[in-house]
Parts: sequence; structure tokens; C-alpha cells
Amino acid sequence: MKSLIIEILVIVLAGLAIVTLINVTLQYSVVDGSSMEPNLHDRQRLLINKIAYNSNPPQRGEIIVFPPPHIANPDKDYIKRVIGLPGETIEIRDGIIYVNGSPLDEPYIEEPASGSLAPRLIPDNEYFVLGDNRNNSTDSRQGWTVPLSDIVGKAWISIWPPQVWGLAPNYSFPQQLGDTLGQVYVFISETD
Repeated sequence: MKSLIIEILVIVLAGLAIVTLINVTLQYSVVDGSSMEPNLHDRQRLLINKIAYNSNPPQRGEIIVFPPPHIANPDKDYIKRVIGLPGETIEIRDGIIYVNGSPLDEPYIEEPASGSLAPRLIPDNEYFVLGDNRNNSTDSRQGWTVPLSDIVGKAWISIWPPQVWGLAPNYSFPQQLGDTLGQVYVFISETD
């Protein structure tokens, strides 16, 4: 009888440890609305990696989840794409995003944003985010940025509906982009 009680206790403790681990590392989120179309759709279900940014900061092109910055007690998180990093200057001219004066190639959007945005310096430890559906999104164009401390996590896996199962549509910009933004290179050519 004593060994049965110990076995039950071990199973219960192991179950609690697994549940705690899952709650600390993952979050279930539901896309609400069309602001991330064509890449995420209304009512699509995602698993969010809550520890993704414990050792590395968010990168341009990643989809993050955070509480709405202008609502006191939000019941739904926002899901947006990181466009600008801390210390960068963001500008929108004729629908094209400029980061530190260089145009940003965005193959994940269907149409550019209408309108413009005057150059804006992103504060330290904050991120400029936009919805992929630029003309139907509440995002950093409304005057706010997302503090690193407010980021819940990174969109990781799409789990519903079945036809979109797989990794979330995060976009990795080529390394050259990070190297060329805001920097000038001198090219020397050899002639015969």
C-alpha cells in the first residue's frame, strides 16, 4: 500500500512539473482580426515561445505577441511583426519602410501601407511593429513602440486550422541587411 501511495505521489508531482514547465515556456494565442493577413488569419491558433527572448533580443521580421499598449486591462494580446529595432530610425514614404534611410524589402506583405510616417527614432529597449496587412492594422504608426519587457514571446508554431500547421511565418532578413543599414561601405576595384 505504501509503494502505491509513493507511485501516485510521484506521478502527480511529475504531472505538476510538466504542466508548470509548459505554462512557463509556452502560451496559446488566437489571432483576432485580419491585421496579419496574408500570413496569419482570423481565429488561427498559435503556440507562443515565451522564453525566446531570454537570451537573444527580437529580430526584424519576427512575429511577436504583446499586450495592447493603449488599453489598461487588455483581454487579448496583439500579434505584430518587428520592423524596427532599438536605436534605429524608421520612416515610411509612399508606403515604403525605410530603416536608417535604407528601403526595407518586405516579401511577406501583399500591398504597401498607404500614407507616410515622418522619421522616428526608436527608443532603447523598444521595438517598432507593424501588421502585415498594412492598411488594416493598429500598430506603431499610431505613435507607440513595444518595450522589450512587454513582449510575451515569439510566434512559434501554428496549430489550427490543420491546413496551416507548421512553423509560424517569421521572416529572417539576410545578414547583409543588418550590416548595410546605416553604414557606408567603400568598394575598391582592381584594374589591369
